[in-house]
Amino acid sequence: MTSSIDTDYGRQFARWYDRLFDPSAAEETAKVLAECHPAPDTGALELGVGTGRIALPLASMIGAVTGVDSSRDMLAVLAEANARTGGRVTGVHADMRTYQDTRSYALVYAVCATLNQLLRPEDQREAVHRAAGLLAPGGKLFIEAHHRPAVTEVLHMGRPHVTFFTPYPEPGTGLQTHSAIAGDGRTWQCSQIWYEKDGTTRVGTEYSRLLVPEEVHTWAEEAGLSLDCPREGYGDWALNTATEQSATFICVYTRPAP
Repeated sequence: MTSSIDTDYGRQFARWYDRLFDPSAAEETAKVLAECHPAPDTGALELGVGTGRIALPLASMIGAVTGVDSSRDMLAVLAEANARTGGRVTGVHADMRTYQDTRSYALVYAVCATLNQLLRPEDQREAVHRAAGLLAPGGKLFIEAHHRPAVTEVLHMGRPHVTFFTPYPEPGTGLQTHSAIAGDGRTWQCSQIWYEKDGTTRVGTEYSRLLVPEEVHTWAEEAGLSLDCPREGYGDWALNTATEQSATFICVYTRPAP
């Protein structure tokens, strides 16, 4: 992930981040990205690659992925997994707001709410513009972000604080979440306790700036991209149209060919 507090985020979560997600969900995301890729054999660029949860299965489908992240802790986990799986992902330590490359890409993506971890709107805008600048003509940009109304109205039901527990399929494991929305209705703090089956726990806190699709559309259109999905965005990786109940929204944009 890339964040205003990225070093701390990586230090807290790197070694247990992948425990929080179903591997089949990463495969589904990678499959959609591969199927929508305008030129799969040219590789792809992930902004906020983290541990490689998406990049590794995607690289196995299309051949190569460059992954940018500002957390060295996350990139260290990626390097270990990459070595075990054929070395198709190139990890780069850089900031997604300012990353420069000698080439452009037919597919650029920032998923799993990477954009939300930039806590100022000007930084989020800069990241979208930078992503757009890395797209080749005809290329596609995918952005997946936390959906503000789903968090503030559905999860929180208008309350500033909620606490809940999510049991996982593996016996003895689960995630306890203490969730808080700041008075601005935008800043979301999640303090999480992960319970392992051996009785040990891991603790981490993350911060997000919540978004709605129209904000991302504005930044993408400023950068010269065309919308390539419903204005509501997609609400899942089956590409169903998002609703206010959708926990995340996925926006797709295209850089028009000359």
